[in-house]
Amino acid sequence: MLKLLKLLLALLLAAWLFRQVRKPSGWLGRRVVRAMNLSHATMTDWGLQQVQVPKNAAILDVGCGGGETVRRLAALAPEGKVTGVDYSAASVAVSREINAEEIEAGRVQVEQGSVAALPFPDRTFDIVTAVETHYYWPDLPVNVRDILRVLKPGGTFALIAETYRGGPFRLLYSVVMPLLRAAYLSDAEHRDLLTQAGFTDVRTMHVSGKNWICATGQRAR
Repeated sequence: MLKLLKLLLALLLAAWLFRQVRKPSGWLGRRVVRAMNLSHATMTDWGLQQVQVPKNAAILDVGCGGGETVRRLAALAPEGKVTGVDYSAASVAVSREINAEEIEAGRVQVEQGSVAALPFPDRTFDIVTAVETHYYWPDLPVNVRDILRVLKPGGTFALIAETYRGGPFRLLYSVVMPLLRAAYLSDAEHRDLLTQAGFTDVRTMHVSGKNWICATGQRAR
């Protein structure tokens, strides 16, 4: 009976932690997003190196989490403006703390909202980024089409993530991703996702020995 109780408690704890990964909340959620700022930093830097960022770019970071990508983008576009959006109140709070100085200067704004209904007019942004977030989007094809909508003609979408199906750590992630109820796409499926949404010049990039993927596409001019 004691073993069964321990197993049940372990499963409940795992479910609680998985919920925090999907949608951080409360004090634990704030700690989770700060930890993800650190754990995703190197991958994020690599992914952003795959994108040309004009100094005056208008940029949207979808699923901005703890705001570290927003901070990096603001540094890359010192004459532009960066907007972060996330459906988690805990993530928005931490992102605003991380970017407080730039928010005060009017160069960054962070809003609570969902990729399922982006609260922006058509053709608003030069660049849209999504780092380690698309796994949890409610309807990937529809959501990616809405990202195309808010991009300016010639604008770039960059999807950056630490895993794809078929990567070097596929055995581990084949177990983890279903537990998280997360989308688990192959390299080809990432390219198809962007192409079918209407993006052009679609590419995927990887790092040898890592499970990282950066998929990019442009809105036609």
